[in-house]
Parts: sequence; structure tokens; C-alpha cells
Amino acid sequence: MIKLFKVKEKQRELAENANGKPPVKKQSAGELRLHKDISELNLPKTCSISFPNGKDDLMNFEVTIRPDEGYYLNGTFVFSFQISPIYPHEAPKVKCKTKVYHPNIDLEGNVCLNILREDWKPVLNINTIIYGLYHLFTEPNHDDPLNHDAAAVLRDNPRLFESNVRRAMTGGHVGQTFFPRCI
Repeated sequence: MIKLFKVKEKQRELAENANGKPPVKKQSAGELRLHKDISELNLPKTCSISFPNGKDDLMNFEVTIRPDEGYYLNGTFVFSFQISPIYPHEAPKVKCKTKVYHPNIDLEGNVCLNILREDWKPVLNINTIIYGLYHLFTEPNHDDPLNHDAAAVLRDNPRLFESNVRRAMTGGHVGQTFFPRCI
């Protein structure tokens, strides 16, 4: 009797997929919402999105930001996004793949952006996060740092901070830390 049910189930699958292809995987609510967010993206001209694992893996993608003003002018910064199946009820995990001298991004790529932590709400979307990341480069915040050394320099000596950013972006050392070229 059990085998009969399996045979009927298999026949139903084949009937639904008359083209002979395997059954289509159902999308989670998070995937559906992410698909909507991505289709409605309105990125600044200095930002782009890519899918290194192909378009079939929407839950993992990269965003490239090239600031056109501020300390980080003409730099190229890549962020990886990992989206949970329960998105938007859980904020995306965002990491900076480019090593950068920045008060709100530590040397491991962790990002200090309030909407990725305590201020996340399901009404926010990918577009909001990308604009938030872009804003970190145009207006770095020394009041809520992950890189305390960079924050102290920005707060106490903005000219030295600017010099350190330029040195880091052109591929050099700031203190004992080497930064690969990103300009």
C-alpha cells in the first residue's frame, strides 16, 4: 500500500512537470520578498549589484559602492549580503569584503549600521540598506565606531584621517595594518 502512494505521488509529479524537468522548488516567503525588493531597486549611479553564484541564488549577492564624494572618493568597496529565509523578519547579514580604514567598518569586514542591528524593521528593504552603506562613505560616523582608532582620528584630526584614508585606499599601511589598493 505504501508503494502505491509513492507511485501515485511520482505520477502526479510527472503530470505536473510534463516537460520532464524536475519539480520546481517552492520559494520561501523571504525569497519572494527579496525578489520583490531586487526588482524594485533604485540604486544610486555609484552602486551596482551582482550575483556571484548566479541568478538562481538570490539569497547571496554582492553590492559594489564607488563613492563620488567625501573621504572615500573613487574607492571601490564590495559588500556581501546573506539573506535569511525569514527575511524581512530578520535583517540581512552584510560584510565588507574590501579591507577599509573606516570608523564604522572593522578590519574583519563587520559593518556598524543601525538598520542592520537594533533598528531593523520588516518594512525596510535592500534599497534602504544600500543607501545606508553609501551614506557611511559620504558621512562616516565617529560616534558609533567599530574601528575605534579610525574614529578617534576622524574626531580629533580630520586632516590626518583623510591622509590615512588616502594611504589605505592606494595600497599602504596605516599604523601596523596593510590595506590593499581599492582605488
